[in-house]
Amino acid sequence: MARKLPGLQRVIETPSLAAVAYGEIASSLFFALGIVALDALGLTPWVLLAVGSLFLLVALSYAEGTAALPETGGAATFVRRAFNDQLGFLTGWAIFLDYVIVIALAALFVPHYLGNAVGWNALTTSPTDLFVGIAIICVMAAVRFVRRPSLYKLAIAIAAVTFVGLLLLIVLGIPLLFSVDNLSKGTNLGTAPTWSSIAFAIPVAMLAYTGLETVANLAAETREPGRTLPRSLFVGIGGAVVVSFLIALVALSAYPADPETQLGTRWLRAPLVGVADAFTGHLPDGVVDVLRVFVGLTGVVILVAVITTSFSGAGRLAYSLGRHDMLPRAFGRLSRRTLISPATIVSTAAISAGILLIAKAANDPVRFLASLYSFGVLIAFTAAQVAVVRLRYTEPNLERPYRAPGNVRIRGTEVPVAALIGAPLTFVIWIFAFLTHEAARIVGPISELEGAYGRILIPMKIGLIGEEVLGTAFRLAEEQSCEVHVLHVIRVPLDLPIDAEMIDAEEQAEASLAEAKLLAADQRIPIQVHIVRGRAIGEAIVHEAVDHDVDLIVVGSAPRWRRQSRFFSPTVDYVLRKAPCEVMVIAYPQGVLEESLA
Repeated sequence: MARKLPGLQRVIETPSLAAVAYGEIASSLFFALGIVALDALGLTPWVLLAVGSLFLLVALSYAEGTAALPETGGAATFVRRAFNDQLGFLTGWAIFLDYVIVIALAALFVPHYLGNAVGWNALTTSPTDLFVGIAIICVMAAVRFVRRPSLYKLAIAIAAVTFVGLLLLIVLGIPLLFSVDNLSKGTNLGTAPTWSSIAFAIPVAMLAYTGLETVANLAAETREPGRTLPRSLFVGIGGAVVVSFLIALVALSAYPADPETQLGTRWLRAPLVGVADAFTGHLPDGVVDVLRVFVGLTGVVILVAVITTSFSGAGRLAYSLGRHDMLPRAFGRLSRRTLISPATIVSTAAISAGILLIAKAANDPVRFLASLYSFGVLIAFTAAQVAVVRLRYTEPNLERPYRAPGNVRIRGTEVPVAALIGAPLTFVIWIFAFLTHEAARIVGPISELEGAYGRILIPMKIGLIGEEVLGTAFRLAEEQSCEVHVLHVIRVPLDLPIDAEMIDAEEQAEASLAEAKLLAADQRIPIQVHIVRGRAIGEAIVHEAVDHDVDLIVVGSAPRWRRQSRFFSPTVDYVLRKAPCEVMVIAYPQGVLEESLA
């Protein structure tokens, strides 16, 4: 009997998923509070409340989308279903970018929480914090290779620890630290903070509410997703928004913005330890020390757990993209032991460490990473809401166990008001991010293009199959806006020298490439043509792929090889085994385009 391939099972109930939602989202406050306060100053609580309200609005669309399409992928799945694979891939890459940024930020903040908690100041200096952060990423990746943490139990533990730690600061902070005068001290809208600082802070505040995609990616593992997902999202997110607002009130009361708040300077990388330290003079010194150690170690545990769940979230996203052929198949194959693709673990760790190094090369790594995160998450949020609206038109009969409340009829179809309001708002905030965040302007667009094909190699074949392969490859190049390299290999028999005169073969090669250039010109596709000589066509194709650093080779497979008990020709088989890049094989059924393939 064939062994069942590893997959995801529906085991999560409403309480567990609500805890996951709260823990995933509220835990982000451990690294987001100082980043937001750096620019929002005294308006930090109100910026967090406004962005949190928008987050709840976005969650309505996510609830409808995940209930209707209960599978991994989140916004990438909505967009793929509503539009096409290409837009789904780009949305998925934006989300993946956010996962690796969260991993990088959490890893960078761990040594600061630990160092400030126990007095190991050496951990908080540069570049020690960078090396410790990269080491943490590598260790967590190694752990994921050999062990699958129970995500649900881990997320519930995160929620419990986060709730206790933040509740303790709120319960102690409201009576001891809260001050209306301190909240308003130094705050002058338009001056402190300036309008440009507010425009910068609003997108960055999205960092305080990470985790929505992680929760959406659990749709494939949720029992009764139509009922469980919406309830869990709203309970978890609502709790996180309230807690974030109250913590910000306490924190800004303790460190008023006059003219700048120490949350965004001294305590930027361990803001909640700073809040604990602010009780000095209000509580006995021994109690403050215990509180500082407790909050610091809690921060370490939570941030390490955030790294773990972000690896899992990236794994579920890659699994979805791999299953739908938007990533190489290796990403869609789950390990039996860890239920995450080894390729995903390696790529996630490598990109996270790499992006941390790039951020460190910038003068302000925390702002750099936060800016980049806002760029990606706002793309995902906008795309998800637009996709939910489009699905109302394109698939009106799709079963929707949950429909976002409040609908208006437009062109005969009921459309959710939440998405009609939320999508423009998230898009406008994305414009703010693009205009005010240097990292988003530079790295964001580059990262969105990463993963798409830059160069496609097309070995020419004379005849009908060759024409079909060329046409298919050109259509792909047009969609990807990439360059094509068309190759004609002149096969030289072994009994002739490699440079032997072969006039007919050379004329045929030049004629076929001339036709390819004309076709490319008609479709405005950048093209390069190459004529090479070789003893074996497959070897020549692979050699050219290496020389020109191509991302994809497109070849065709004739039906006659399947009648000879082999699926591909020797040439195609060699290319599949030796190619340095992806290979697309266009195979035809028997009776269609019957001809030989070199």
